[in-house]
Amino acid sequence: MTLDQQYEASKVESRWYEHWENKGYFRSVPDDREPYTILIPPPNVTGVLHMGHMLNNTIQDVLIRRARLQGKNACWVPGMDHASIATEAKVVKHLRSKGIKKSDLSREEFLEYAWAWKEEYGGKILDQLKKLGASCDWERTAFTMDEIRSRAVFKVFVDLYNKGYLYRKKRMVNWDPEAQTVLSNEEVIYHNESAGLYHVEYKVEDSDEKIVIATTRPETILGDTAIAVHPDDPRWQHLKGKRAIVPMVDRPVPIIMDDYVDREFGTGALKVTPAHDVNDYEIGLRHDLEIIEVLNPDGTMSQAAELFIGLDREAARKEAIEFLTEKGYLIKEEELEHNVGRSERTNVIVEPRLSLQWYVNMPELAKRAHEAVMTDEVEFFPKKQKNIYDHWMKNIRDWCISRQLWWGHRIPAWYYKEDVFVAETAEEALLQARQKYGGDIQLSDLRQDEDVLDTWFSSWLWPISVFNGFEEQVEIDYYYPTSVVVTGWDIIFLWIARMIMAGYEWKGERPFDHVYFTGMVRDKKRRKMSKSLGNSPDALELIKNYGADGVRFGMLSCSPAGGDLLFDEKLCKQGRNFANKLWNALRLIKGWTVDSKTEALPEQTFALKWMTSLTNNVIARLESDYEQYRLSEGLIRLYTFSWTDFCSWFLETMKPADGKVAPEVLDEVIKIFENICRILHPFMPFLTEEIWHHLGERNGKDLIIAQYPEAGKVDRKVLEYYDILKDVTTAIRDIRNKKQIKPKDELNLYIHENAQAEQLMDTEGFKENLIKLAVLHSVDLCEEEPENTMSFLSGTYKFYLELNFEIDVEAELERLQGELQYTRGFLASVEKKLKNERFVDNAPPAVVERERKKKEDAEKKIGILEASIQDLQKR
Repeated sequence: MTLDQQYEASKVESRWYEHWENKGYFRSVPDDREPYTILIPPPNVTGVLHMGHMLNNTIQDVLIRRARLQGKNACWVPGMDHASIATEAKVVKHLRSKGIKKSDLSREEFLEYAWAWKEEYGGKILDQLKKLGASCDWERTAFTMDEIRSRAVFKVFVDLYNKGYLYRKKRMVNWDPEAQTVLSNEEVIYHNESAGLYHVEYKVEDSDEKIVIATTRPETILGDTAIAVHPDDPRWQHLKGKRAIVPMVDRPVPIIMDDYVDREFGTGALKVTPAHDVNDYEIGLRHDLEIIEVLNPDGTMSQAAELFIGLDREAARKEAIEFLTEKGYLIKEEELEHNVGRSERTNVIVEPRLSLQWYVNMPELAKRAHEAVMTDEVEFFPKKQKNIYDHWMKNIRDWCISRQLWWGHRIPAWYYKEDVFVAETAEEALLQARQKYGGDIQLSDLRQDEDVLDTWFSSWLWPISVFNGFEEQVEIDYYYPTSVVVTGWDIIFLWIARMIMAGYEWKGERPFDHVYFTGMVRDKKRRKMSKSLGNSPDALELIKNYGADGVRFGMLSCSPAGGDLLFDEKLCKQGRNFANKLWNALRLIKGWTVDSKTEALPEQTFALKWMTSLTNNVIARLESDYEQYRLSEGLIRLYTFSWTDFCSWFLETMKPADGKVAPEVLDEVIKIFENICRILHPFMPFLTEEIWHHLGERNGKDLIIAQYPEAGKVDRKVLEYYDILKDVTTAIRDIRNKKQIKPKDELNLYIHENAQAEQLMDTEGFKENLIKLAVLHSVDLCEEEPENTMSFLSGTYKFYLELNFEIDVEAELERLQGELQYTRGFLASVEKKLKNERFVDNAPPAVVERERKKKEDAEKKIGILEASIQDLQKR
């Protein structure tokens, strides 16, 4: 078969993916093999493939493909999250485009639209993952609101309630005015933002005295029910027991003494608005203050505000400022930088709001999960994430699990009179009610809670529920605990910590062995990738341009273990070029002619020993990379090995001058190339599968299920000798280039004679290899330095290259000393960079590796230059 001149990913990828699926290679069922299980962090049903998904799922696919090659029962479970807030917002927007308001629909009608929307638009991201090569068991695809997962959620809710972990209480919460639902603390993202700080005068009742109070939210003055001062502040002792007049509404409110007040801030006096500030609410409880809610759930001003009714809070703020200015209450305005909390989902400013919600009592649940991570029973990669986890778990707060939405798991609680009946079904709740109130009660007499559960309440059960572990035992006993979860560090509390808690609570053991936290995908300027900045490339377009393998290479080659990924599209191009390099290696090998009369040449025998040892060494080092989740480092190691060592050095040595090669030589070359395909397959599956089948007849044995190679014997002496070979060849090529010696001009090389040099020269194929690669006439030992030679070192060996022209000693000394000075300066700059911990920790591994290689090369060059200078100075 004639091979294309270039590797065409578009011709290969869809064909192989379809073949793998049809063969059932991704399917997993329990058997007698060791399981290796990964659960995909379920993307939102509204999601579209972005760079974060690309990184996360490429890592998971690398791990699952390697496990499959190792003969393990590899099970990668895909799924989707119903994402209550995000999906409901999408559906509401979709309906609005059709002229339908959510408020015009009943709950049942809205949910019909929501399910229809989910079926039509949801789950596209899973199809897009196939383009990336994700080898998930698609038959296992789970959805957090399907029947099995829903039953698990209701069962857990009831169990927590019966154990006393659940309670319902009215307290201050984080409120999203756009989604009109409560948010957990972890769903509020804080940023420093600029705001106006307004200094407002409050008159003291029956007095000419005034109190100046600073606020960023003058519209909430309408909800003030007290002025607070510190009990030890001498400036305000005379006002104890008096009242102040609230501007705009002329409401008299008490002046109270409370330790919370910061005497150093502003005037030392604080307006107290219990309904709209967490700390003010606590003050209100201590002093039994009136609570006036001046904001509606949608962020507009309520009837209780008395002014600006119906206006949005931002518009009301402007009106309040105008009003206060006009009446002379506003005496000063200044700019202030302060922390502002925004909703993770809608990005609107979150409101503190008093609301009746369901909570999970967390401290007791957290104890075992906290201990598990701190003792490495559940092992984190990188380790530094343990510190963050430790702090959060020690200061854990109760989890608000109710949401004021329709899309989601409706809370399984039914109300009758003053009682609540918690059950998995309405019929069970009715039985409970009849046991207490008699058999006359009908289902219609019960009122189910209107709220739904926080989306994370279903996903914290993911490792158990995807295997139907609350109802059946066969699969959960086989696959649980899972092997590793790969996720972003930003959901360490929202998801990871809670899954660990759930695992110990309902299965009595950890849900997974390892957690690998990926970094954030950033651009090369270190900015977070986002649509608003316009710096986030289209993931599918990248695959179209560079192939899935090229994109996978680009993503992983700049993603240090646990560190942020500094993405540059050039890396995907590098990945595509790498694919072409290996493709050209295949074309070269396929162009050789097998000749049974041809014998293996000494240089080929030596190169085969070297490449076999080097391959085994790489396999062994890759094992360590996998154990520590240093996948980026492992890929760079494979890239250097495949491109430089295999394609450049090895194949150049093996290439027969007449195109004819001994059968046993070709067999060994193909065997080595096959091993490269095996170890590279998890990273670049499509390319390697294609090359694998071109290398030989497979009889249905595809690479995806071939055996992962074990690290064999490594001959360190052969590795050392080949490094010398490369050093010497590179030095001679450099001299040829600088002295403009033609490639066809054969030169003589001498090695300073000693016991080591004799052993080197006696090594079969070393001398022949050197003659071939460096284009030499001869290589011999010598006791003394021959005339008219240039000398250089490689390790402890000294070499002399005989030139075919007279050397101008003084000119050459001047040149070498100048080059030595430059190289020392270059080495110093590289060493300075490598001593910079920030650079080493944050730069992509490929960049750090390049700097280390520069250091190594510079040190070798300095040794060669110093040796050459010493020799010249003796003349």
